[in-house]
Amino acid sequence: MAEPLDPPAGSRPTWVLRESPGEKFPYHLSIERGRERLLALRVRDRWPGPGMQVFCLRDDGPGNTDSLESIERVPVASMKRLGRKLSVVLDRPTRKRCDFLFLERAYKSGEGRYEQIFWRTEQALRAHRSGARPQLRHGPEPLAIAIDSAERYPWTFGSSHAVRRRLAVGDYALLVEDRVAAVVERKSFENMLAEIVALGVLHQKLGELESHPNAALVVEAQYGDFLDPSRLVRAGKWTPAYLARVLGEIAAVHPKLQVVYAGNRKLANTWARAFFASVAARLRDPAPLLVAEAVASFGQRASGAGLDERIRLVVLHELPESFTLDALRRQVPEAGTERLRRVLGALREEGRVRSEGRGRGARWRRSRAETT
Repeated sequence: MAEPLDPPAGSRPTWVLRESPGEKFPYHLSIERGRERLLALRVRDRWPGPGMQVFCLRDDGPGNTDSLESIERVPVASMKRLGRKLSVVLDRPTRKRCDFLFLERAYKSGEGRYEQIFWRTEQALRAHRSGARPQLRHGPEPLAIAIDSAERYPWTFGSSHAVRRRLAVGDYALLVEDRVAAVVERKSFENMLAEIVALGVLHQKLGELESHPNAALVVEAQYGDFLDPSRLVRAGKWTPAYLARVLGEIAAVHPKLQVVYAGNRKLANTWARAFFASVAARLRDPAPLLVAEAVASFGQRASGAGLDERIRLVVLHELPESFTLDALRRQVPEAGTERLRRVLGALREEGRVRSEGRGRGARWRRSRAETT
């Protein structure tokens, strides 16, 4: 699932509900940051009732809603994409969770398609018969997995296409269109204790791992194993109190990195397979453009230096030598199109990339110095 994006409070968008002329759609709902509208819909009710879903229409107008009377304004705490759904959490104690489902239907004549948007609340989702169904649909096609060539006894991935090659970071990687889409670092109990000997170096390695948008550290042991005196006596170095402090520090210093204590090798392998399959499903399920742009705009933080560095890393080290803007956008979905273009422009001025062609068919290519 897509992770929630949480910008500083001062830059949070606002949920704005306004009265609107018209009998069928008497309300106008928008999510705004300043004068920018991230989402704008015409809706039939102020809030969906229990078990209900409200039909909405996209508002593609010029955006002049100053003349409409405002009913409520609420800060938005979270926005994230789940397939074709936009999930929104408001910063208030009640009536705060909802989502918008974007569907495309074919006309009965078979010519052309039309859009349907449904606004649903937490109560409606709980009541629906599909409430427990996984949100991501795994496809039948096999995954492409890269296994680091240094792995002596690698995990297995069933019917997936596995290749051995040197990975820049991690022990296992999910490949989508020959690019790294997710990475997993494997640690046994003994490996983890050995890494803690040089804790500063371990933090550096985990920081590099964390720079990937889908990354996990998977430990083939229980958390309790690191606090078990009988096991630590055999290890001969650490006390439970010290290791509790270290493991807590790892979680605090690397908040974007998933740290999974899987219990044993078999369960760690199972978790990694499910993780890679779910990431592939999320990337394969296309987001409606309106949803993708809204989430990307929401995720643009007041301080964007870290995101710019992430874009540079993807361009120079993770994408193929020749790539499109769409490929870069899929790799860094939290960045807006203008930010991507700005970073590419800076790299072009530095002589590290060049553009070829114009319009939607344009491609970017790294310089020879970057590929050798």
